Amino acid sequence: MTAALNSRPALQAAPGTGLRKAKNSLAAGLVTGSFLLALVPLVWLLWTVISKGARALGASQWFTSDLGTRTFSDSGGGALGAIVGTLEEVALCAVIAVPIALLVGVYLVEYGRGWLARVTTFMVDILTGIPSIVAAVFIYAVFLKALGGQFAGVWASLALVMLMIPVVVRTTEEMLKLVPNELREASYALGVPKWKTIMKIVLPTAFSGIITGVVLGIARVAGETAPLLVLVKYTPHTNGNLFNGFQGSLPLMIKDQVNNLGAGTTNFDGTKQANFAAERMWGAALTLIIIIMLLNVIARLVARRSKISN
Repeated sequence: MTAALNSRPALQAAPGTGLRKAKNSLAAGLVTGSFLLALVPLVWLLWTVISKGARALGASQWFTSDLGTRTFSDSGGGALGAIVGTLEEVALCAVIAVPIALLVGVYLVEYGRGWLARVTTFMVDILTGIPSIVAAVFIYAVFLKALGGQFAGVWASLALVMLMIPVVVRTTEEMLKLVPNELREASYALGVPKWKTIMKIVLPTAFSGIITGVVLGIARVAGETAPLLVLVKYTPHTNGNLFNGFQGSLPLMIKDQVNNLGAGTTNFDGTKQANFAAERMWGAALTLIIIIMLLNVIARLVARRSKISN
């Protein structure tokens, strides 16, 4: 009789199951609502930039010519000089920053012990929170004032290096920590040296995550304006020389067009004057977004084709 009283039909829910389901539904609803709420400004931003900048990108001269001597009231012109400057400055920054950041990340995870590792971590933390204008002023004080350098894109790239390194270091650290220790131990058991284990096992396993971190670092610095304002200045003409003279870039092109938004709205006879500054501003912003998106796509394709991903 006791067994009969204590028995419960197999399909009958245990006490508290309904409450747990309610809590689960509430949590799922809050997460979904937060996600949709976060999408609102993102979609709004993308729609605004695309709707206002697509016309500029549709012009035949946008990717083949620079702005030159055109003023806000002149139609035509393109962003060739700004695109070239942005790509060159960001590419030089990545060439310098990525190897340094990868080596620092590997050191902190695989070798870092004692006071040197603590100091390195502390310095990376400082660089993570440093404002871009501080990095620009530091490069200006050292290379332009103390060493007598001239305004050029290379100095802007050096300032961007200081902003990109901590992003890649942190991402590299997290990705390397996700690699199971069993892989390292198996390699050591076979007599493989530590450096070769890192090169052949650890880094390839974390390759896709590291590539993502590199792209995030590039996205972090590609839209920076302060180092460009302080160290290179803007020119509407194409200058492919990173080491000499003013150089255009997409962030500075956006700022230059913003300065002309309210310029000369009427002619002397009272008629309304055309102003193409807004169209060029949104076009430059959309071009910068497209470049970042292309870099993300390329990074994902590279990660998928890696031998670990396959």
